[in-house]
This record gives sequence, structure tokens and C-alpha cells, in this order.
Amino acid sequence: MTAQDSATRTAPVAVTGGTLLAGAGVLAFSLTFPATVWGLESFGPWSLVAIRGVLAALIAGGFLLALRVPLPERRHWGAFAVVASGVVLGFPMLTTLALRTSTTAHAAVVVGLLPLSTAAFSALRTGRRPSRTFWGAAVAGAAVVIAFTLQQSGGAVSTGDLYLFGALLVCAAGYTEGGRLARLMPGWHAIGWALVACLPLNLVVSAVALSFEPVRLTAQGVTGLVWVAAGSTFFGLYVWYRGMAAIGVEKASQLQLAQPLLTLVWSVLLLGEELATAAPLAAVAVLLCIAVTQRARA
Repeated sequence: MTAQDSATRTAPVAVTGGTLLAGAGVLAFSLTFPATVWGLESFGPWSLVAIRGVLAALIAGGFLLALRVPLPERRHWGAFAVVASGVVLGFPMLTTLALRTSTTAHAAVVVGLLPLSTAAFSALRTGRRPSRTFWGAAVAGAAVVIAFTLQQSGGAVSTGDLYLFGALLVCAAGYTEGGRLARLMPGWHAIGWALVACLPLNLVVSAVALSFEPVRLTAQGVTGLVWVAAGSTFFGLYVWYRGMAAIGVEKASQLQLAQPLLTLVWSVLLLGEELATAAPLAAVAVLLCIAVTQRARA
């Protein structure tokens, strides 16, 4: 077997593995909103987000120390700052504030715009131009999400929606920079150092927030906190960034079109929310868009 034959066979395997990793990240992320709602049973929004960041940073820092991972080079610090601001701080805080007034199902559908936002940020940041077919399917998927959102909210935009739209922008920027870093280093290094960088701030915010936000510990509340810290923030981002490095930011981002649909299922099973009648139609349309974007060449 020649080196060229070996490379030809290895490429599809790498793409498949990357798709599976990114898909595992989406599955972990789909539980974030229900887990956040559970966490809000025991903690205030600021306490929940800050403690979540502290726990995730301790997990990441433990792995980084155990494996003696060197500090990132200074030239990458700007990218780490974007990841930390968008993924570790901005997105959790904005979505948690939104979930105080929005249902999990509604928030999940709005955040369904994240794939298109991430693809747009990536194209602007890297200069790469995905194909027209790719963009057409991505825009169609986003249109389905927007139509579903407006239909559910009666065409109005609430304060919770504004929080969610802000979360989309900062998270898309963080995903894009994290995806670039994951091509230069293992993906978990990228999110690990971003979490550790935010540890001092999260410790301060935790201490302040716990002094004025009441804590009422329940089994569901603690479970929600543990999941958003270990499952969503560390494990989910770990496999997500590895997947993005393997298949590209644009393609990986389109897998997230399935995330709101999964979250809708969890909202029914875990929170007892009523599933909108339009959800099955939206699910079919969005899944078709995913199939097209995954086949389209960037």
C-alpha cells in the first residue's frame, strides 16, 4: 500500500471520527438548558454560572496539571481571550438570564441560529468561502428556526430573546476562535486553558453572588449544576473542539441544527414542558438541511 493510498483511506475515517465527536458535543450541549433550569432551582443565575465555571476550571486544571501541559504561547492569548469571553463567560450568563423568563423549548429554538452565526464568523475570520449549496442549506435551516420562533412567540421579541441573540453572537465568535486553536493544539487544551483563565474572576463572582442570592439545595438543582459544569462546559466542549478540528468549523457548526430539536425532547422528558405542534415539521426540515450541509463541499 502506497502512502497516497493510506492517506486516502485515513481521510474518511478522520472525517467520520470528527463528525462523531462533534455530534457527541451537540448531544451534551442539548442537555444544557434543561440542566440550567434544574440548577436555577437551587442557585441564583449569577451564582450558578460562576460556580459552574469554577468547577469546570478545576476539572480542566486538574487534567492540565496531571499531563503537564505547557502554557500556551503568548501569540495565542488573544484567541484564548475570545474563547473565554464568548464560551466560558458570555454564553452561559446570557442564556441563564434568558431562561429565567423563557421556556427551555423557546430558548432552544432561538439558539438554533448558532450554526449559521458560527459559519458566518468563521468565513469572515479565516477568509474561507463555503459553497453556495452549503450556504443555501444553512440559511434555509436558520429560516426554519426563525419561523418556528416567531410562530411560538406571536411575532414579538422579548427581553429573553435579546439575551439569547447576544449569546449567539458571543458564542459564535468563541467557537470560531476555539476551532482555530484546536487545529494547533488538542481541542481540550484550548477549552481547558480558557476555563483556567476565567477561574479568578469566577471565584470572585461566586463569593459575591452567594452573599446575596439565596441557595436552596435540591437533588435536581445539584444535578443540574454538576452537568453544566462537567458535562456541558468541559466534556461537551472537549469533544466539540476535537470534532471541529477534524471536519472544519463550518461543517461542524451545522450539526448544531439538531441541538434545538434534541433539547425540545429533553424539555418534555425532563421538565414536563408541552411540545409545540410545529416541532415535528421543523425537525424534518432542519434535519434535511443538516444532510445537505454535510454533503456540500466547503
